[in-house]
Amino acid sequence: MRMVILFRKKISDIRTVMGALVFYTVIYFLGYYAAHMLNELSGRKLIANRRMGGLVLALLIGTAHGYKIISSPPPHHGDGAGFALGLYVLLPLAIITIAVLYLNWQDRQDNER
Repeated sequence: MRMVILFRKKISDIRTVMGALVFYTVIYFLGYYAAHMLNELSGRKLIANRRMGGLVLALLIGTAHGYKIISSPPPHHGDGAGFALGLYVLLPLAIITIAVLYLNWQDRQDNER
């Protein structure tokens, strides 16, 4: 019985992390396309690297989200603010940052050839 409860909790945690990852991915693409639209409206490149523009917006939202998690009172169900900060903010932002850095590295490799 205890194993079933632990399994359900893990599934719930995975769903929550995936929700946070989708949330920060949407924020990233909003920043990416906002940088693109700013470049198009100005008629020149104000933001040279749109990927970094999207990443900066995601990191800013993540900073505000992390501040909100740390400054609010901890929930009564056991997991602390550090766990929530790592699971809901740091993990999704780390995944997005790694993806952006990898894509930038790939572009740099393609430009050198």
